[in-house]
Order: sequence, then C-alpha cells, then structure tokens
Amino acid sequence: MTKQNTSLVIGIAGGTGSGKTTIADYILETVGAEKISFLPHDAYYHELGDLSQEDRAKINFDHPSSLETGLLIDHIHQLKAGNPIELPHYDFKNHTRTGETTTIEPHQILIIEGILIFAEPKLRELFDLLIYVDTDADIRFIRRLRRDIEERGRTTESVIDQYLETVRPMHLEFVEPSKRYASVIIPEGGYNRVALDLIVARIESMLQE
Repeated sequence: MTKQNTSLVIGIAGGTGSGKTTIADYILETVGAEKISFLPHDAYYHELGDLSQEDRAKINFDHPSSLETGLLIDHIHQLKAGNPIELPHYDFKNHTRTGETTTIEPHQILIIEGILIFAEPKLRELFDLLIYVDTDADIRFIRRLRRDIEERGRTTESVIDQYLETVRPMHLEFVEPSKRYASVIIPEGGYNRVALDLIVARIESMLQE
C-alpha cells in the first residue's frame, strides 16, 4: 500500500462552544472523510493520574500549559510524513487519560481543532489554513453549560464557577487575541452556510494547487 503524505493542514480555533466541531464535521461530510485525518486538541490534556481527584479538579484546563501540545506537534509531523499515530483518549469526568488510543491514518488533509491552537506559535506555524470561529459569548456559554451537564456529568454550579474563574479569563487572555492569526474568520459558527461553502471551495482549490 502506498504511503499517503498529508499535503494540507487546517487549524480550526475559537472559544468554547463556538461551533468548531460543527465546522469540522461539515468539512468532513462535504470534502470527504476518506481524505481527512482529524485531531482534537482536547484529546491531548496531560495525564493527571498521579493526582487526587480533588487536585485534578483544581487544574486550569483553559490554560495552554494544561495540554501536551508537544505530543500533538509530533503527531502532526508523523502524519505529514505518511505515518499513522495513536490518538489519546481523555476522560473529562475524571480528568485523566483512559489508556486507550485510536489509530489515525494519514490522509491528504489533516484538521486540528481546539480552543488554544492559534495561541501556540510552534503549532500555529504548521497550519496552511487557519479558521477562527467567532460566536457571541452568551451563545457559547449556553452550549458549554448543556454539554458539560449532559456529557461530562457536571453540575450547573460547577460549570458556572469554572466559566467565571478560568474559562472567561483565559478566553480573553489567549483565545480572543489569537483571532488575529486567522486566515478566515467565520461569524455565527456552523450556522453560517455561506462561509462554510466558501471554506470548502478554498480547501478544494488548495488541494488542486
């Protein structure tokens, strides 16, 4: 089997609940999942198994230091070279890696999605196309509240406390300023169909080039 080298690396950034995953899914469906490898940055949170559950909950998960970005960068290089990687699985309820992995094969397109990916210079320089999803803060908070309660077993009070203590301050310090590095800014997230179609057309054009 011929080894497939990645020719196009796309970064999708934006605040929590902005619609990054919706846009990634649209690209996967429209361009073709068979052409794309997908890596979520939040799969790379540091392993915290040596800490107590109480100490894990105190970690600022919205700061760049909470993520093992060096491993993500290594995985991008591996995929670009045509080699598969093992994507970590992260348990958001217990704040630790599960020990399981998923094999990601290299494809023509590699999509990286995450809140902080444009705030990391060494990571940012690997992207050929930088997409920032710009959605109002109130909409983002409501989406995060629903997700954390329904999918991650959090209480309403804990989600609000975390949002005020770390999510909002880190967004203002790291995420919002990183918007200036974007090649394209998409207002209204996944509901902006015109912008999505333009992005897909741009990706197909870049592949042809």
